[in-house]
Amino acid sequence: MPMTNIEIKKNNNENGIGLVRRFSRKMIESGIIIKVKTNRYNVRPMSKVSEKKMKLKKLIRRTEVEKLKKLGKM
Repeated sequence: MPMTNIEIKKNNNENGIGLVRRFSRKMIESGIIIKVKTNRYNVRPMSKVSEKKMKLKKLIRRTEVEKLKKLGKM
């Protein structure tokens, strides 16, 4: 995501609340907030190697559980 700088300078007759209001309006107009919200719950896709490792772990666990069920320990 490219960096976007928003610069707001305080006017002579402006209080802090007005400055914050002007800053938040500039943020909305620039589209930064929408970009951040869309990426908020973004999940990276797993690599093929880690997918294979997970599948192997599940397979091993499943066989162990089946073995324990056959033995009556579970």
